Amino acid sequence: MKLLFFFSTITLAFIYVFYGIIIRLLNQLSKNKKQDQNLNFELPEVAFLITAYNEEEVIREKLINTLSLNYPADKLKVYVNSDGSDDKTNTIVSQFEKVKLLWKSERKGKTAAINRALPLIEEPIVIFSDANVMLNSEAILEMVKHYAQKNVGGVSGEKRVIANNLSSASGTEGLYWKYESFLKREDAKLKTLIGAAGELFSIRSNLFIPLPEDTILDDFMISMNIIKQGYRIAYEPEAYAKETPSLNISEEYKRKVRIGAGGLQSVLRLGIFLNPFSNFTIMFQYFFHRFSRWILSPILIPLAFISNLFLIEVNNLYLWIFIAQLIFHLSALLGWYFDRKKIHYKVFFIPFYFNFMHYCILAGWIKFLSGNQKVTWQKATRLAIS
Repeated sequence: MKLLFFFSTITLAFIYVFYGIIIRLLNQLSKNKKQDQNLNFELPEVAFLITAYNEEEVIREKLINTLSLNYPADKLKVYVNSDGSDDKTNTIVSQFEKVKLLWKSERKGKTAAINRALPLIEEPIVIFSDANVMLNSEAILEMVKHYAQKNVGGVSGEKRVIANNLSSASGTEGLYWKYESFLKREDAKLKTLIGAAGELFSIRSNLFIPLPEDTILDDFMISMNIIKQGYRIAYEPEAYAKETPSLNISEEYKRKVRIGAGGLQSVLRLGIFLNPFSNFTIMFQYFFHRFSRWILSPILIPLAFISNLFLIEVNNLYLWIFIAQLIFHLSALLGWYFDRKKIHYKVFFIPFYFNFMHYCILAGWIKFLSGNQKVTWQKATRLAIS
């Protein structure tokens, strides 16, 4: 029981605390802290791809935002990849002369839509962006400059969750993404970003490998395929996509369960990255930043609590650790209760959101293994960006 307790608690501490500290220290000790960027290289032609399904509420604002980005107009081609949209999305897109509409009446999911679109794109760089996020004006320029380095196969922007004064549990997503952004910056400095977020990322179009149409996390798998080919994914925090949190925790649940299902599917397909003899640094990053979170953490959290329960009579150290765990999980329950009652105590929302994420991963496993996770996406309702 002691072995089980120490394994679970130490592993969790490494995943969520020490991993970030270690990669930060490694980057500070490294002589190659930052690769030189040739800012004088000729700007490439860029395809800006928005894959959409029934986005009539946001697509006009998205296209206005995209066409206003600071990048030479003659080198920017905007595509809207409409996957079976049957609302006013296609009509609105058709009102923009500079935007090319790619539409298929049959809805087969985002991955199938991307597979259809990429062979039609001739530009050497393709940027993927969601319809509901708005970008800063320098986003394309900041991302594209990384392609002066020949070993860069993709560049991810930063997701910024604009929580404003939202005091619900779903608003805690913003705090989570600040931590994630820190890890992404350090990962990219150490070797490569491990997976990109679909809100804003780009790749060299000739490196795109078509995905199985049942792929759930298309953004993650596209970027991991780039790494598999020997390239790195850079991270550019000055290119950012603004997004509000989910409207409530029920809407956030839909999104997190899909990520949980997609995480399990992804690790089942990416076993090559667990091979330490292929590239130890990438294996180290993938194991602790992705694999451990999606596979180990949801099991280790209850395991640490249960094993600790059986050890509280051994000595006071185990007792105090158990009390600390108990306080954390009781705080999570209070966070759940306060969120349901719309009582705003942020301090309780943090442990609740942490436990909630891992509960969603387990729910995602069940949904994936039972074959009930659809590849067509169900959007989580979000607050409007003010």
